[in-house]
Amino acid sequence: MPVLRETVDQLINSDTVVIFSKTYCPYCKMAKEVFDKMAKKYTSIELDERDDGDEIQNILEEITGARTVPRVFVKGECLGGGTDVKKLYEAGDLAKKF
Repeated sequence: MPVLRETVDQLINSDTVVIFSKTYCPYCKMAKEVFDKMAKKYTSIELDERDDGDEIQNILEEITGARTVPRVFVKGECLGGGTDVKKLYEAGDLAKKF
């Protein structure tokens, strides 16, 4: 478990924007669309395409208090999920995170 936790920490810090996602999730799509609109590149980790996706979700729950996807990180800070990111974007607060 500690090795995977390290991997998750490295993933979170691997890019300015990191989205833990599932390919079929509409909220994940919503979050990605926000960053596409902002022309901000992001790293997307598709948990449904990984053998350890379920364990990663457990670790994300430990870190963020929620197991749901997407879990969106900007500069290592968890902003929450798709709806949270969209609200921040619409309020003009997401741009201030960069």
